Amino acid sequence: MTKSKGPRLVFVCQQCGSQQPKWMGKCPECGDWNSLVEDRSASGGSESSPRGAMFRMREARPLAYSEIESQEDSRQTSGISEFDRVLGGGIVPGSLVLIGGDPGIGKSTLLLEVSNKLATNYGAVLYVSGEESERQIKLRGERLGIDPVALYILAETCLERIFQEIDRLNPRAVVVDSVQTVFSMKLESAPGSVSQVREVAGQFLMLAKNRSLPVFLIGHVTKDGAIAGPKTLEHIVDTVLYFEGERHHNHRIIRAVKNRFGAANEVGVFEMTASGLVPVLNASGLFLNERPVGVSGSVVTACIEGTRPMLVELQALVTSNKYGTSRRMTQGVDSNRVALLMAMLEKRVGMNVLADDVFVNVAGGMTIEEPAADLGIVAAIASSFRNVAVSAESAVFGEVGLAGEVRATSQASLRVREAYAMGFRRCVIPYGNLAGLDYDDGIEVAAVKNVADALEALF
Repeated sequence: MTKSKGPRLVFVCQQCGSQQPKWMGKCPECGDWNSLVEDRSASGGSESSPRGAMFRMREARPLAYSEIESQEDSRQTSGISEFDRVLGGGIVPGSLVLIGGDPGIGKSTLLLEVSNKLATNYGAVLYVSGEESERQIKLRGERLGIDPVALYILAETCLERIFQEIDRLNPRAVVVDSVQTVFSMKLESAPGSVSQVREVAGQFLMLAKNRSLPVFLIGHVTKDGAIAGPKTLEHIVDTVLYFEGERHHNHRIIRAVKNRFGAANEVGVFEMTASGLVPVLNASGLFLNERPVGVSGSVVTACIEGTRPMLVELQALVTSNKYGTSRRMTQGVDSNRVALLMAMLEKRVGMNVLADDVFVNVAGGMTIEEPAADLGIVAAIASSFRNVAVSAESAVFGEVGLAGEVRATSQASLRVREAYAMGFRRCVIPYGNLAGLDYDDGIEVAAVKNVADALEALF
């Protein structure tokens, strides 16, 4: 007597997607605790395979490299300049884009505006919503002041019905809000589970590639800030965008952490207004708008986000500690990096800051990850410790090593020119960037080899 090939019981890790025959407290693949969840998946059949497409696929055959048409000229503009910048210059036909961010950050608002522009310029766009009704989306659209003719709203979560409407409508672009709410009837697991998210993303990937149809997926994020679901979800898609920004600030930042069609770590800056998200062309002016002048602990540093130069203000506050336990608090920069730089200051410069309370902040809610901000952090801490203000016309950048040396950074000329364009007339840079530096004559450049020379040049 043969066994029936029905659904089998497995335990799937919600972080890495690995399957185990029994429950365990710790996933043996990724090491995450309490991440294995019971999942009844269909076994073996082609119906549950992510390679079994729900639509007619085009016939594939080998093509010579010279016969393949370039897609660089076929990019479609979304009508929003900052969104095009993050995507690498526009929307590539057949691309699958995943957008994640905190609840209420503006993901649905942005993609509704993008859908409006695409529907106006190119034709029918299908907006699939699994979380909101048609009237809720209509209410948001009225608040944004949009009235597209070719934008179609579908409140549906079943993947099979969504594909039926795509076949019937034949849209020029598809937006899915969100991928965790969509489920396939071929799988018995709940919506948002690892198997459902992988199946849904795989089906939309084949839809995008076989029909040259751009598809945008909105993804939920976990409490750690990562996109919910297995990590394979980010490997499936072509582009991964993260929406950043403090809830109490007006500006929002879209950061590309993966992009097969453009530069990674590219950022787009928006300002949240009553009429929706407005692109900010001069990001440096936005972050330096309320910079205090003549105050110790305030230093401007030049950063590169993707291909864009950006000036941000670093603030530091060093106060004496009366309780015997010093505190370290940072916002916008890595706290471990700040601790290393403080230890370097005490060892190499003789600045006794380890026993004090030190607070470091990037003004405006910006997050800086590149090491070129090291010299700005050191200068801000030294300025607050000495209670001496840095000149308002000076900007700094450079990577700092534990030996106290200031290392060269990439794209120094672009940083210096951006500082000059924003009204700065003096720039402290690494000595290694002096050779081949291309900048305007109106700005003074001070090249330094170590932290002691940099502090002498600033103070």
